[in-house]
Amino acid sequence: QVQLVESGGGSVQAGGSLTLSCAVSDYSYCNFDMSYHRQTPGKEREFVAGKVHDGAATYADFVKGRFSISQDNAKNTVYLLMNSLKPEDTAMYYCHVDRVDCGTVAYDYDAWGQGTQVTVSS
Repeated sequence: QVQLVESGGGSVQAGGSLTLSCAVSDYSYCNFDMSYHRQTPGKEREFVAGKVHDGAATYADFVKGRFSISQDNAKNTVYLLMNSLKPEDTAMYYCHVDRVDCGTVAYDYDAWGQGTQVTVSS
């Protein structure tokens, strides 16, 4: 069972920056496609950014140009650099494993991190 360890949330003023990280425990012999999602109370969880382990990154329109997702495959860790933060970015951020690639076998996966709170004050 893949387990995720998230870190990096916190409080920041509008215009500031934060970097979130999410590490996959064990399975060092596999690569992972991962993504970040966020959720505020009373709303559905929404996609923020995703990264294919050997390729492209994708972003929700509301973070394009401000957020950047990257991945260190050697550490099985994904990072979300968040710049120019706005109060509306305040949410619980969750990382997710979308797909596992262990070389001879690859398959879709569904695992969530515990979440990390990001609070942006005006």
